[in-house]
Amino acid sequence: MFNVLVYVYENYWHGAACPELSRLERKLNAVGFESDEIRDAIQWLDGLNLAAQGTQRQGNPLNQDSDKALTIQQSPISLRVYSLAEQDQLGTIGLGFISFLESAGVLPPEMREIVIDRAMIIEENMISLENLKLIILMVYWSLGEEPDALILDELSDDKSTRTAH
Repeated sequence: MFNVLVYVYENYWHGAACPELSRLERKLNAVGFESDEIRDAIQWLDGLNLAAQGTQRQGNPLNQDSDKALTIQQSPISLRVYSLAEQDQLGTIGLGFISFLESAGVLPPEMREIVIDRAMIIEENMISLENLKLIILMVYWSLGEEPDALILDELSDDKSTRTAH
């Protein structure tokens, strides 16, 4: 599935440039991806689109009967407590990386929650850091945002091939 997501990220400038999922599925079939990978990626992208649409709305309605939408802001002194399932799926390296991006001010709480939601869907015992980075890039992509150059470098650089000076 991650190979399909990389292809989508590299071939469509941002989420709005991506064709609707049924057309995308046909294009991915034409490129030669396996049908299981395509199906998983399309389902994952559909969930990502729904989450992105939810964060782009002005405010979150707390009461369906109310005409007013209330926005819930996270307090600067609040702390995100991860469930045991989230800890197991993200691992200490993944949690540390998310914390690093939050402390750098480049992963706001709304985006963090989408990243965690999309990571929890992945059927791996523990998601690798490389796959977590791709999920974060895809969240930026779906919201039509591009991370600044240093963060983009951090998200896409493979440090194992880097030579120390």
